[in-house]
Amino acid sequence: MKLLARYNRVTLITTIIIMLLTGIAYYQAISWILTRQKDKDLADEEKEIFEYVNTKQRLPDGFETKHQQIIFTKTEPGSVKRALVDTVYFKKWGKNNPKRRHFHAVGEYEPARGLITSVSIANQYYKVSIIQSKVETEDLIQIIFYITIGVILLLLIILFATNRLILNRLWKPFYNLMQELDLFNIADKKEIPKLDTTIDEFRRLNNSVTNMSTKAKRDYQALKTFTENAAHELNTPIAIINSKLDLLIQTENFDEWQGKLLTELYSGVLRLNRLNQSLLLLVKIENQLLDERQQINLHEVIEGLIIQFDDIYRDKGLKLTYNLQKKSVYASRHLIEILLSNLIINAMRHNYPGGEIIISLTEKRFIIQNTGNNEPLNDEKIFVRFHKSSSSEGSGLGLTISRQICENFNLLLYYSFSSPYHTFTITFPNQV
Repeated sequence: MKLLARYNRVTLITTIIIMLLTGIAYYQAISWILTRQKDKDLADEEKEIFEYVNTKQRLPDGFETKHQQIIFTKTEPGSVKRALVDTVYFKKWGKNNPKRRHFHAVGEYEPARGLITSVSIANQYYKVSIIQSKVETEDLIQIIFYITIGVILLLLIILFATNRLILNRLWKPFYNLMQELDLFNIADKKEIPKLDTTIDEFRRLNNSVTNMSTKAKRDYQALKTFTENAAHELNTPIAIINSKLDLLIQTENFDEWQGKLLTELYSGVLRLNRLNQSLLLLVKIENQLLDERQQINLHEVIEGLIIQFDDIYRDKGLKLTYNLQKKSVYASRHLIEILLSNLIINAMRHNYPGGEIIISLTEKRFIIQNTGNNEPLNDEKIFVRFHKSSSSEGSGLGLTISRQICENFNLLLYYSFSSPYHTFTITFPNQV
C-alpha cells in the first residue's frame, strides 16, 4: 500500500471517529442548552402565576394551547415538591364530523418539559403543573445537528480532495527520486540530479542518495581499474612462465617424477591464463566494450559449436540430441558464441560418462539439459563469481560471464532442476 493511501485511510478513519464523538457531544450540549432555556421559560410562567395569585388572591384560569398546558389541582399541604421533569404532552387538534355535527378532539403524545410546583390561597393548597412541548426544541436541535454534520462532511470532502492534490504535489520530488533510483546504473556516468524542492527532508534524502551513488560509482571505478590493471599485468608473467616451461620441457630428459611435476606446473599456468582471460572478458562485457551488434543465426552458431565439441563429448561417451528451429537475434556474435559455448561446456563438464545432453532452440527460448549429480544446485549461487563445486576444473566464471552477456542483450538466463536433468534456459524478448 502506498504511503499516501495509508495516510488518507488513517486520516479518514480518525476523522470519522472524531466526527461521531464530536457529533454526540455536540448534540448533548445543544440539548442541554435548549432544555435549560425551556426551564427558564417555565420558571417565568411560574413567576407570573405567583404574581397573579398575590395580586388577585385567586387562581388564574387554567388553559391549554398546542404547545403549553397549565393545570391546577387541589392538594394537601407539603405533598408537592417543586421539580423540573421530562414528561409527555397530549397535543390536540380538532376534527369535524358532519354526520354527528359535533367536535371530536384527536391528537398525539409529544415529549414535553414540565414544572411541578404549588401555591396556596386562603389556606387551600393547589398543585400547579406547567407543561410545555419539546417538539419545537427537538426539531431545532435536529436542524442544528444536521446542518453541523453537513458542514463537517463538506469540510471532510474538501479536506480529502485538498490532501490528495497537495500531498501528490508534495510527494512528487520523492517519486522523481525513486524513478532515478530505478534507472540507476553503477557503470553509467550519469549522476542522479538534484531535486528542485523546498522540503528539508526530501532535500536531505536527495543529498544522501546522491552521495551514496557517487561513492558507489567511485568504488566501482576503482575496483574496475584495479581488475583491469591486475589482469593486464598478469599477462606478461604468465606468458614468460609459459615460454620458460616450454623451453624447459624441450631441453632435457626428465624422470617420471620431474615430468609429472612439470605437467602439473604447466596445467596450473594454463588454468591461471584461462582465469586471467576470463576476468578480462568479464570486465569488457560489464563495460560494454564488446558491443558490435549484428543479426546472428543462432541455429548456425549452435550447429558449429556442436561440431567443434564433437571430440570432447564423444570421448566422454555422452549422448547428444538436439532440435533446432530457425531463430535470429541482434547481438554481438563473439559474445553469443561465448555464451552458448559456456553453457555447452558446462553441460559436458558437469556430466558423467555415458550421460545425456539435450539441446533445443525455439522462437522463444534456448534450452540445454544435462544429466549429472542428481541433486539441485543453489540457483542463487551458481551465477556468482568463482562459485563452483570442489570437483570442478573450471575457473568459476563461466556462468557469471553467461549471465552478464544475457543482461547486456536483455536476455533472461535461469536454472532449474527436474530429475535427472539440470536445465539452463535463455528466453528471448519479443523485440529480439
